[in-house]
Amino acid sequence: MAQDFYELLGVGRSASADEIKKAYRKLAMQHHPDRNPGDKAAEKKFKEINHAYDILKDEQKRAAYDRYGAAAFEGGAGPNGPGAGPFGGGGFDFSDIFEQMFGGGDMAGRGRSSGPARGNDLRYNLEISLEEAFAGSDASVRVPSSVSCDTCHGSGAEPGSRPVNCPTCQGRGRVRMQQGFFTIERTCPTCHGAGQKIEKPCRVCHGAGRVRKDKTLNVKIPSGVEDGTRIRLAGEGEAGARGGPPGDLYVFLSVRKHRLYERDGADLLCRVPISMVQAALGGSIEVPTLDGKMARVSIPAGTQAGHQFRLRGKGMPVLRTTQKGDLYIETVVETPVNLTARQKELLKEFDAAGKGNGTSPESEGFFNKVKEMFGGD
Repeated sequence: MAQDFYELLGVGRSASADEIKKAYRKLAMQHHPDRNPGDKAAEKKFKEINHAYDILKDEQKRAAYDRYGAAAFEGGAGPNGPGAGPFGGGGFDFSDIFEQMFGGGDMAGRGRSSGPARGNDLRYNLEISLEEAFAGSDASVRVPSSVSCDTCHGSGAEPGSRPVNCPTCQGRGRVRMQQGFFTIERTCPTCHGAGQKIEKPCRVCHGAGRVRKDKTLNVKIPSGVEDGTRIRLAGEGEAGARGGPPGDLYVFLSVRKHRLYERDGADLLCRVPISMVQAALGGSIEVPTLDGKMARVSIPAGTQAGHQFRLRGKGMPVLRTTQKGDLYIETVVETPVNLTARQKELLKEFDAAGKGNGTSPESEGFFNKVKEMFGGD
């Protein structure tokens, strides 16, 4: 005697559709052949619960089973047969397992027409200056794209006519194929998922529902953007085929290298050359900032090459905040070149007068260590 389908799934006869589905998923995951390789008993059990669920998930089949029992499906409708009873095959739809194992997917939407295809997303590479990244700006871009055909209003059909349901999939956009006890659902090969067929294509777009055309768009660039920032313009990509929704346009920003500043996130670095005399005696310098102003920096006497001065809040804005980074001024002490004879003479006098009195503490300390290392006096 065949086992009761409700008992097989471990539910009562008054169980709701959700309770039956939940019980089936649990058992199907437990006895799936991929989880029990080589286990014939598990494979048999897997087929039995699939057949039971195929009957009980369908309201008409369940009603027939409740009234007539398994006799309503005799004639090969069991898990090993093609299903010749009054309600046809007991095929297993793979999507029920996929939905549980992988969180849904293409097959989770079976029974619905795929509809017109969405248009492709587009990418546009835009180069901006550091000043534009600092202040923010508006940029006008010209994008080669596809737009909805004005003649047929995107339908792809000649004005006065309409698309008809695809005869292969009956407007669903997908077709189902039976392979053993599996039911496989695929995109319809005739309409390619659109669900409709155009008998009289539009003479302008030739049935595509879209035509090639350049678009000029305004792109709002916020202050503080960095190299590689992506800006999405929803619905500004290619138009969908035959009235499908448009894709999006993604603008990728690249910031040109600046001749004065180096950027590190929100901070800026500017290397400023100063003379040997300025470094030794001290003084002040003026440096430009990206807000168009000049900042005065005091150079203390004895400043060494590579010393950095920090100007708070003079760096780049932090994107979508009111914060700003800092500007670092790094001194580069310039060695004099093209000296006259008199200048060379003065430098030699300066060098002779400074030996041993601590005017060059770092070099004197280094060479003293070298002497100690090699046992010198």
